[in-house]
Amino acid sequence: MAERTLTYFAADVHLGLDVHDPAAREKRFVDFLRSIDAERTESLYLLGDIWDFWYEYHDVVPKGYVRVFAALMDLMDAGVKVFFFQGNHDIWCYHYFESMGMVKLQQPYLVEIAGKTFCLGHGDALGPGNRWYKFMRWGFRHPFFQGLFSILHPTLAFWFGNSWSRHSRLSKDIGYDFKGESEPLWQFADEFSREHKVDYFIFGHFHCRVDMPVPSGARLLILKDWMEGSSYIEFDGTDLHIR
Repeated sequence: MAERTLTYFAADVHLGLDVHDPAAREKRFVDFLRSIDAERTESLYLLGDIWDFWYEYHDVVPKGYVRVFAALMDLMDAGVKVFFFQGNHDIWCYHYFESMGMVKLQQPYLVEIAGKTFCLGHGDALGPGNRWYKFMRWGFRHPFFQGLFSILHPTLAFWFGNSWSRHSRLSKDIGYDFKGESEPLWQFADEFSREHKVDYFIFGHFHCRVDMPVPSGARLLILKDWMEGSSYIEFDGTDLHIR
């Protein structure tokens, strides 16, 4: 049996967002999942916003994405561990993914892989500032407000969620200019690596490719979104490759 030395990281597929070609984007993601060598892969980390809007009731989940779930199930059946973080778009996933065998993680998450230490997460709300966003994020995660939202009929809830998403920056095809060392996420990585040994910080959320050093010697990597292509990281146990 082949040694499992591969680890993959992906984020911000935004399945379901009606921008560019949603069907082609879903196919690219499924093709990526099917391309993973399950016999040689240890883990797949999904770093949030894989879905553009996700809300699950006790007995109701969004329709579709059958090929995505089938590909993920095939990987897990073959022994690949699949981990996921909640992004700001798929924040309302409760138990459905875990019922399939995926493992939910909370950012910032430290894990050692082949002797290297990774700090992982979606990347939103880390670092100083962004108080209004952090307040809204707290509200979206609070059980009381989640309970209020669950009172809505699913048709109305999904209409509201998808309408909200269509007003996002991403739906307007507006890029983000990462501000380098003045960016709160970079400042988070700098401060965090003063107290913890980290080789790689890997996040999503910003929809732009970033690969820059941190004074500790770590690398801060941000994955680009999947709007017009594929974006993922492969770690083979020795080298890290941005695909």
